[in-house]
Amino acid sequence: MKIWLRHNRGFLVFLLLFAFLRTALADWNPIPSGSMRPTLLEGDVVLVNRVAYDFKLPLSDTTLVRLGEPQRGDVVTFSSPADGVRLIKRLVAVPGDVVEMRAERLFINGSAAQYSDVHAVAEPTAFGGTEAATRAIERIKGSERGVQFLPAVAARRDFRPLVVPEDSYFVLGDNRDNSADSRYIGFVPRRLLIGRAHHIVVSVDIMQDWLPRLERIGARIL
Repeated sequence: MKIWLRHNRGFLVFLLLFAFLRTALADWNPIPSGSMRPTLLEGDVVLVNRVAYDFKLPLSDTTLVRLGEPQRGDVVTFSSPADGVRLIKRLVAVPGDVVEMRAERLFINGSAAQYSDVHAVAEPTAFGGTEAATRAIERIKGSERGVQFLPAVAARRDFRPLVVPEDSYFVLGDNRDNSADSRYIGFVPRRLLIGRAHHIVVSVDIMQDWLPRLERIGARIL
């Protein structure tokens, strides 16, 4: 055993450094569902900056040092407060904000989101078909993103004004009618944030032909 360790110590050090890098500094996250369409597609793999907000004890939710503040519009990965599953959503409201939705229009601190470039698309489904969808550019509180609505899908399109608690955040999927977000799982405590997703590192069309989507590789997440 000692001889094996001596001959393989370089490889073992590499594995330890790699494990530290992934659990403490950077990570990647595959996108398994359409909850962030049109920003992120099924089959995208995104790069996540684990130290965008906090430096944590590896393999834990314990924060050692605060490094930055989450901002409205950030795309974040986090552990669901409902069941611990890792999710990726759009952070739309920060502590102290009053967030509300009326007939699918988002309001932050009484200001209504503005929508432009509204157009219809055929959204692919998991069974090879399509369903009617509407896409638009949503602008609110200095940030903008592409969003999608599915008129035929039952979803929570209205909720009363909610005050975001201290050290918590309100998140939504960009695909508003197909997302298990804060409308269903509640506010996300800061300790459950994993990091900020910033680029797509690889993308494969898992909904159709499994071919690589070369135009998405390296794309910045807006």
